[in-house]
Amino acid sequence: MVPRKKKFESGEASNFMTRKRALKKLQLTLKDFRRLCILKGVFPREPRNRKRAQKGNVSKVQTLYYEKDIRFLLHEPIVWKFREFKVFLRKLKRASEKKNWDTVERLHQNKPKYSLDTIVKERYPTFIDAIRDLEDCLCLSFLYSTFPKTHKTPVEMTSLCKRLTTEFLHYVIEAKALRKVFCSIKGYYFQAEIKGQTVTWIVPHSFGFVQPASVDMRLMSIFVEFYCTVLGFVNFRLYHSLNLTYPPKLATITDAGEGEMEDRVAALNQSLFRTVVEEEEEQLESITVGDEEAQQEAVKEREARERQSTLFNGLRFFLGREIPREPLVFMIRAVGGEVSWDSSVAAGATYTSTDTRITHQLVDREAGTAGELVLGRFYVQPQWVFDSINRREICPEKDYAHGETLPPHLSPFIQERRLGDYVPPEQRALEGEKVEEEDEEEEEEEENEEEDDESDSEDEEGEKEEEEGLKMGVKVGMMDKLDEDHDTKMQEDEEYKLRVMMIKKKHRGLYRSMMKNRRKRMNETKLKERKRKEWDDQNDSKPKKKKSADMEPVSEVAA
Repeated sequence: MVPRKKKFESGEASNFMTRKRALKKLQLTLKDFRRLCILKGVFPREPRNRKRAQKGNVSKVQTLYYEKDIRFLLHEPIVWKFREFKVFLRKLKRASEKKNWDTVERLHQNKPKYSLDTIVKERYPTFIDAIRDLEDCLCLSFLYSTFPKTHKTPVEMTSLCKRLTTEFLHYVIEAKALRKVFCSIKGYYFQAEIKGQTVTWIVPHSFGFVQPASVDMRLMSIFVEFYCTVLGFVNFRLYHSLNLTYPPKLATITDAGEGEMEDRVAALNQSLFRTVVEEEEEQLESITVGDEEAQQEAVKEREARERQSTLFNGLRFFLGREIPREPLVFMIRAVGGEVSWDSSVAAGATYTSTDTRITHQLVDREAGTAGELVLGRFYVQPQWVFDSINRREICPEKDYAHGETLPPHLSPFIQERRLGDYVPPEQRALEGEKVEEEDEEEEEEEENEEEDDESDSEDEEGEKEEEEGLKMGVKVGMMDKLDEDHDTKMQEDEEYKLRVMMIKKKHRGLYRSMMKNRRKRMNETKLKERKRKEWDDQNDSKPKKKKSADMEPVSEVAA
């Protein structure tokens, strides 16, 4: 007799497993199971049919995992380390209750430890795979490095994150890999190109730490533990690709202690020691292959990147006390500039404010409070550095001078815009679009003049008709004046209406929602443009005040 096929033993029901069954199969607690899933990259899945996946039980929504993922975790060696640690805690508790302090000390010395190296190599088979997944790693590491010492954020973890992120910033500086920067409420956005991959991360502002109650810090520490291992591997490979020593060492040799050397490395304003000094390679002639236009665009992009990497060459900067030091130092050094600050602010200053070679001084305080100005240098606001890097050229210092109203800080990360999105006038000017209101006004005036001429001619014809009275006769008809592209436009409109009619019924709702959102964006854009025009009119109508002496950039060379 053929065995009868039972329900929920094959198909989608056999592909999923609940978390309760997974815990029983792995013989782990919920805490260890979460840690294991985070380290191995296993996460819950959403089935197509939840009733089948839950074997007909739809009374509650259960957490489901792939059955093959749980079988994959059965043979993980780190599971045995979790069990050894559980035994260690049990022995430690028994020895401490018996006040057997020799046993407690011996147990602490033989505390079980596990390594995540094999898991990192398993999840990232190649180095490029690790680079592609580096964004979350960097964002969380930079965030964790700002946390204070608590029982949920141990000082060892925060100091390790701070050291690894500093090493990564040093690599970006040495490789001249910084491409885009942006400052927002969340923090500082940076984008670098590493091994042909684009990596974007956020550095939070240095504010006071307030732990949110809705965030599980212990769960976050598991991610940080894994990401620290990944970032250590990545930094090691990146440093050796540039012939830099790892851990990093400064190029200048001093008799300072280890603690002072770490502070100088963390300052980011000095170059690192290289094992081999590379000679400048001769650039070979480019051979055109394939599309010539694409080749020319690639050449232009390469030249722009080379120009950006040496944007601040020969310029020396000095930061005021009120300037956020670390992000500004990183940006200036990444494009070839030299920077320093007051030695009382932080360690690592290389020159003082009285240095005559300083070309730019960054200030961010009220006008008239900058003190005595030095001839021969520009006093600019920090946004000048951001905009110069994004535009790949040095912006005019007079627009960012101390006390001036700054131009809008535009985001460089907007690549493609949807139809109807608002584009600021400054962005249009940067993109090369011709936005000239005078031309539009002239066109409107010409149209008004044509309408006036037509109305005058119609009035004259009406007067002639009244004079002629009811006389019968044959008159020459007037041809309607149509645009040259009128027929083409009419044909395109008809084709568009036909395409809309041919949309399938199941896609019609999606199309209507798309059109609704587009109209909404266009209305919002019109509202923003009207507000911007009103704001421009109000500011243009105000009388311009004369600039005081401390608001102007000091560009004269002292005699």
